[in-house]
Amino acid sequence: MRLVHLDLKGAAPRVSYLEQVFPLLSQLGANGILMEYEDMFPFKGELEILRSPYAYSEEDIERIQQLAEQHKLEVVPLVQTFGHVEFILKHEKYQHLREVERFPNSFNPHVPDTLALLKSILSQVIEKHRRSTWIHIGADEVFHLGEGMDSKSWMSHHKGDVGTMYLKHIKEVLGFLTAQYWGLRVLMWDDMLRKISVGALRVALVAHACPAAVPFLTKYVESGFEAVWFASAFKGTTGPEQAWTPLSYHLKNHLSWLKVMQAMPRLAPLRLQGIVLTGWQRYDHYSVLCELLPVSIPSLAICLQTLVNGGFTEEAKRKVLDVLGLESVQLEQSTCDGRGAFPGVEIYHMVEQVNGHLKESILKALEEESAIKGWFSPYHRKRQFGNPRNMESFGSKVLKLHEDWESFVRDLRAQLERIYFPDTVEEWMEENVNPYLDQLRDLVRDYR
Repeated sequence: MRLVHLDLKGAAPRVSYLEQVFPLLSQLGANGILMEYEDMFPFKGELEILRSPYAYSEEDIERIQQLAEQHKLEVVPLVQTFGHVEFILKHEKYQHLREVERFPNSFNPHVPDTLALLKSILSQVIEKHRRSTWIHIGADEVFHLGEGMDSKSWMSHHKGDVGTMYLKHIKEVLGFLTAQYWGLRVLMWDDMLRKISVGALRVALVAHACPAAVPFLTKYVESGFEAVWFASAFKGTTGPEQAWTPLSYHLKNHLSWLKVMQAMPRLAPLRLQGIVLTGWQRYDHYSVLCELLPVSIPSLAICLQTLVNGGFTEEAKRKVLDVLGLESVQLEQSTCDGRGAFPGVEIYHMVEQVNGHLKESILKALEEESAIKGWFSPYHRKRQFGNPRNMESFGSKVLKLHEDWESFVRDLRAQLERIYFPDTVEEWMEENVNPYLDQLRDLVRDYR
């Protein structure tokens, strides 16, 4: 299986955009979607507090699955069950479930309420995904596990360590899933498993879960796992505030995974069941947005086709260019030539402008114009005096630059609003456009 990860804990696209994206994913070689809903799921009843104001409706969730089915994509919902639960633990209502009181990252596994809450979250999500044969329980990066008072006393009582404690909680989650949903298969990230002994893994997990693994494979063979998944990335791993996707970096990541895949037969009976192409949208619930989905579609296309063709062959390259409507791809420069015909291509080109020129052109005007430095300094502006003769020498240039960028940004905002909800549009503009444009706006206001 080749699952494309849609991380909705930021910049969740409108369903109308997914209608355009799903056929593209299918064409490029994906056969599943890993949906990390977080606060975009329409939680009900007790859990309603977890919903974002822009959360998908129940009809949206149904529509997403119909679309997926239409394009032969299996939907695998992802529900975080241990770490990365800031969207739950930030609420006062659930604060008592934190491992460490100060940090909203991870659950305290010793409070009975934790498992009770997880059961109701999992039930609501699974109820709305009856067609899915898989669920992903996250379980990565359980920061500060073992640092809470309850954990310390548990470890000293049971002569256990953090690994044992981790497995105990995961086993409880898996126990609930296997008892309640017969035949549902479970995926989890494997970073926490790497520190745990073969013996402990053999006892705890083998019958129940498939780790999405990294080259710790011999250990998983020894632990008795029969199947394993890999997790690569097509965006969202090169910096929390990255706005532009580095193509050759992500291609290399997939070429390395192909090498590991080729070595798999030596690890029989362990078999490779699938790969998740992750596309993180935030590093956690509190961090800024990284690359938007339309910006990373060329990267995703290259990565998928590399997996399908066993390398970035001429055939893979041809297919990428054809499907995306591009003329050529410059891997090292991370740029594409041609107008493009993929969903959100307008945003792709506009973000390229913002990324490459906005800051540079404004700073150039403000820093390198000697008349501004000499006759229109912060000192002049604050006291509102200056010599019109010198001000006129830079005025028309600055006014034109300002007008050009304002009109560009109006178009960009309109394009973003077609794909995203208002909170995403605001956040993206505030992070990527306003820090520079506001300097120009202020200068023009003072000049006038």
